[in-house]
Amino acid sequence: MDGVSGDFRPTASWEVLRLRAGMLRRLRAYFDEAGYLEVETPLLSAGTVIDRHLDPFQTTLAFDPRQPHQGATFYLQTSPELCMKRLLAAGGPNMYQITRSFRNGEAGPLHNPEFTIVEWYALGHGMKEQMAMLGDLAESALQGTALHAQLSWPAEPLSYASAFEQHVGLNPHTAQVDDFQAAAQRLQVAHSLTRETDRDAWLDLLIVERVQPALGTARPVILYDFPASQAALAQVRHTPNQPPVAERFELYIQGVELANGYHELLSAAVLEQRNRVQNGWRVQDGKGELPADERLLDAMRTGLPPCSGVALGFDRLVMLAAQAKSLAEVIAFPINLA
Repeated sequence: MDGVSGDFRPTASWEVLRLRAGMLRRLRAYFDEAGYLEVETPLLSAGTVIDRHLDPFQTTLAFDPRQPHQGATFYLQTSPELCMKRLLAAGGPNMYQITRSFRNGEAGPLHNPEFTIVEWYALGHGMKEQMAMLGDLAESALQGTALHAQLSWPAEPLSYASAFEQHVGLNPHTAQVDDFQAAAQRLQVAHSLTRETDRDAWLDLLIVERVQPALGTARPVILYDFPASQAALAQVRHTPNQPPVAERFELYIQGVELANGYHELLSAAVLEQRNRVQNGWRVQDGKGELPADERLLDAMRTGLPPCSGVALGFDRLVMLAAQAKSLAEVIAFPINLA
């Protein structure tokens, strides 16, 4: 028909949308069987996660709709983490949430600014228990798919140091910038970093270019014990005569990062210090500072119970299950058609 562009149609096929719905049902069934409570928390909040590399969408809650730019500033959440931890501090049980999250400046084959996230928290669990649960949950969600049949299970735990040494030839906890620079040249990794660039940027470059593509090709891999400088909201473990490590872990299948988990930080004072450091990096990078969630800090001062938490990128998991090449193939309406 004249004048009809056809852009109203979804980019995902009905077959894939049915696959997606089935995986959501299996995830909910998994959590229900494990005794987790499904919760809902706000997408808009006055505070946000403060991270050098995470940029939230900002909006204004107008006092007068006729003056939409005057009012209180709110942020679309990059994950439901902050409010879920407030629920835990208020006496909540093991819980999970399947919701939307938002990250600005991220659009491409593996990124959509609005995405579906599965996040859960287990009281009393350390990193080891949650790594096992993450691998088991991923296997359950992928049951019946061609991808599940192609992979060996269970997921393989692999330390960050072992993976880095295997694929880069350096100990990531003790190597210096000159070592990373020489490794990038030896491995023919193109980059624009300099000797003045901080260690984490070099680590990220080499992990992304040389390590991640090799992870989870035949068997899912859970990378753990990250450099202490990349703890984010995870605890840092100190062992005599060993470099400190962040009790953080990530799931990889076919070179794609699917989930990020922490043995959760409990100290409000340490979080405040990390927030200052991250905001300092943001200013150095030419970005503005972000406001901390003061209610989360109050909750942590009151007492966040020992726990571990995991955030899973559901769209990416569906993409791999559908053997698709981009998120647009598994989301009904990606950002360019929203």
